[in-house]
Amino acid sequence: MSGTDTTRGDRNTGKRRIPTAVLLTCAALGVAGGILLAPANWVSTLLFAGLPFVSVALAGLWLLPSVIALRLLRRPFVGLLVGLLAGLVIVPFSGYGFSSVATNLWWAAFTELPFLFVLWRYWGTWLHYVGAVVVSVVYPILAWQSFDLGSVTVGLQIAFFTLTLASCVGATALGVLIADRLRRAGVGARASR
Repeated sequence: MSGTDTTRGDRNTGKRRIPTAVLLTCAALGVAGGILLAPANWVSTLLFAGLPFVSVALAGLWLLPSVIALRLLRRPFVGLLVGLLAGLVIVPFSGYGFSSVATNLWWAAFTELPFLFVLWRYWGTWLHYVGAVVVSVVYPILAWQSFDLGSVTVGLQIAFFTLTLASCVGATALGVLIADRLRRAGVGARASR
């Protein structure tokens, strides 16, 4: 028997590995997302104190990093990974500590869910917007008490939902545009399938 074990090289053959290019692209998008969200987090917090309805206009920004990742890389869970990384980046700059990570993962989940339902086999643009519309309905319902929406008129409630929808759909459109431009520039070409 020779000193070389030929089975060692075959051990990982059956395992699916994440390419380094994907991980590096996710890291870059996560850091960029954190740099964007750190000041947005403070602005949103300040606006919530005095102009809570205006603060919701920034809600879509939390979707942006994950939308870019999913559109650019077209791989399962990259939206969640970028959301996690962006959350970790803003922890030291946020007044909310590690709950910022949970917040980012919550928003990123809505970008990932439509692709989960098709088992990441279809990457149509409209699926990005499905996630944006769903979170635009879910967020105001879950934040109903925080924004005291029960005490305002139906017209203001509709305006709140509309503003959330516009913010989320607008950020999604921006994310799709950025990802498409990055792809045309050659970014992510090796990382996507």
